[in-house]
Amino acid sequence: MKTIYLILNVSLLITSHNQLLAISDPDGKSADMSRPVQVFIIMGQSNTLEMGKVKGDKEGSLEYAVKKEKLYPFMVDEAGVWTSRKDVRNVHTQGSGGPDGRGGVRRNDWLTVSSSKIGIEQGIGHQLGNAYDEPILILKSSIGNRSLGWDLLPPGSPRHEVETTDKKTGKKVTLVTPAHNDEVRHPSWTKGDTPEPPSHTWHAGLQYLGDVARAKKVLSELDKHYPGATKYEVAGFLWWQGDKDRYNEAHSTVYGKNLKQLFKELRKEFNAPKAKMVVATLGQTKKETATGNEKLILDGMFAFGDSHKGEVAVVYTNPISMGSSSNAHYGGNAKTYMNVGLLMGNAMVALLKK
Repeated sequence: MKTIYLILNVSLLITSHNQLLAISDPDGKSADMSRPVQVFIIMGQSNTLEMGKVKGDKEGSLEYAVKKEKLYPFMVDEAGVWTSRKDVRNVHTQGSGGPDGRGGVRRNDWLTVSSSKIGIEQGIGHQLGNAYDEPILILKSSIGNRSLGWDLLPPGSPRHEVETTDKKTGKKVTLVTPAHNDEVRHPSWTKGDTPEPPSHTWHAGLQYLGDVARAKKVLSELDKHYPGATKYEVAGFLWWQGDKDRYNEAHSTVYGKNLKQLFKELRKEFNAPKAKMVVATLGQTKKETATGNEKLILDGMFAFGDSHKGEVAVVYTNPISMGSSSNAHYGGNAKTYMNVGLLMGNAMVALLKK
């Protein structure tokens, strides 16, 4: 077994302490099944899905990164075949809307490259599998085009009032965001107006309820998704989201508050009072030049992390994103998804080891 050291320096900003990550080739061995399965739940919107392209002999594909650039050597064995971790299970469940929405399990296998796209679960899973002897379950429950301030709004979220300036009139106005379960047509409205009723059966937080319910269903059938497993505990949550919220000033302004409520509710939902959380920023947003709604979201993420030190880590992804933006899925560049996943996984390991 060879050990690969990835030098994570200031220019990449993969960690804030210039540390080395030791990532070993998977040894093909099963985890210690006498221990509970450690569950890590990925939630968010489309950037959490498999968007990084695998095949191709040009910059941006995983094959090019591994074979030509000699990156991520733990992803292939000595014969150049994609490795498979027998200690990390990779499950993705997806559906639109609430618990009764159409959908179900789309992926249920050992962590490997088995399709034309990859997501952040690759880097996350290799980091966690490398760090622990316990069986690891990466459980993704997410779908695209969802906002934290509306679709994924967690229970207990109140209405918020946001002071702003109307861009057309230049006058001061107050925007109102919905509370969880509000049945209104629009995700925000001007204070004093009567919110319109919904045009279809959707309410604030419906996608949150559905994503949580689908994750719980997977866990209720644990042996079906992690063969031989009889017990589990939810150890952490991983969140990469914010793209849809950046089109709504009110949602962007209260993003940090909504994250705080999300963390609180997820711990309660999964009976995991000590679970940690890792949040990744939008790759195109730079600390030094961020403006408008993207700055509000970035600031909200860092404020959330600062208020939960030791429990939450915020991963600044701009230096390790390979171009493009969140609404374009970073051009499908596999290195973005590998880098972000590796960094999120490393951040989770660091939180748990504290």
